[in-house]
Parts: sequence; C-alpha cells; structure tokens
Amino acid sequence: MLYNKVFYEDREIENERLELTDKGSLYFLGSNVTFRNCTLVLKVSGRNLIFDQGTRFIDCTFEVKQELKNHQQWVFASLKGCRFKGRLSGCDFGHWPSYSERAKHGSIEDCDFSEARLDGCRIMGCDPATLRFPKWPCFTLLDPIGRARELNSVQWPGGFRPIIVEGQYRDPPSTMAVTFHAPTLARRRETTEDALRAVIERFDCIVY
Repeated sequence: MLYNKVFYEDREIENERLELTDKGSLYFLGSNVTFRNCTLVLKVSGRNLIFDQGTRFIDCTFEVKQELKNHQQWVFASLKGCRFKGRLSGCDFGHWPSYSERAKHGSIEDCDFSEARLDGCRIMGCDPATLRFPKWPCFTLLDPIGRARELNSVQWPGGFRPIIVEGQYRDPPSTMAVTFHAPTLARRRETTEDALRAVIERFDCIVY
C-alpha cells in the first residue's frame, strides 16, 4: 500500500482542530513543532502516527476515536496541560531515555486522563502526582517498582502479576505509574471485576 505522507514540523500550530483520521496516510508529527490549544482527532493505528523528538503539545486535547494500541512513541513528545479522551492500551508516556535516543526529551505533566480508558498504560520517569487518572473501572498503581514486593506478595485473581521486576518482560525501573482497565483485565485473566477490586482495595498505592 502506498501511503500519503502528511508532515507537521518546524512551526507552531495554535487553536486548530486537526483530523488525523485517514487510514491511507502516515502522519509525521516531527521535530521542532509545537501544538498549542489544539484538538487532535485520532482515528488511525499507532503505525500511522509517527512522533519525533522535540514534538511539543501544550494545552491540547486528544480525541481518540479508534483504540490506540501499543503506541510507545508518546515518550518522544513533551506533553503539558493536555487532555485525553477515548481508549488507549499499551501506551507509554513521559521520560524514558533508555527506550531510544529520540526519547531523551520526552515528558508529561499536568495532563488529564480522567475521560480516557487506559489499559496497560505506563507513566515513565515523570511525577504522576501532576496527572489526573481515570476512575474505576480503571485503576492506577503508583510507584509500582518501589511497591513491587508488596504488590506481588498477595494472590491476585487469574494469576495476574501487577508489576514484573525480573526477566525479559520486566517493567523498566523508570515506571512511575501504570493504569489498567478492570473489565478488560478480568476478561483476559478469566476472572471478575469484583475479584480484582477486592484485592485493589487492600492497597493505598492504588487509586481507582
């Protein structure tokens, strides 16, 4: 398939509504571009949405119209005062320089996920206290690496392990928070939301 390439770079874009919805296009949100007070409507898969180091979003709204899955490139961008709506799964945000040379400028602060549905989404290397997370049926583990021994000391339903600190698939040390969607997790683990919540309520490092 021959994609149409759409580039945003080397400029400041303010007070615009951008529809990134054409599945036949690759959207390059490139270096040295700042989006300010913009609404970005996303209805493409992660492979169609390409960020580069130095991309800045300030006071923007992201309306995710199609579930955005496994999009790690958020860590290339600087996000400040932004709002997220819609479904995101397996996405990472924040400062994670060990992920890639291009990720050394990534950051997130003062952002609002309260209208989003997050599942398996992580905040890396930034202070989650500046962020608003979605409420139940989502739940967020704060300082999961520091609290890993405590979190993994109990029997979670369906064999779920909330944080992995050893082996090939371990969570990076810079993981500051991780949010899950209880109904999705319950289906995946063949358990129930109530069973998950019964364990979640035992921890003061989990917000829901």
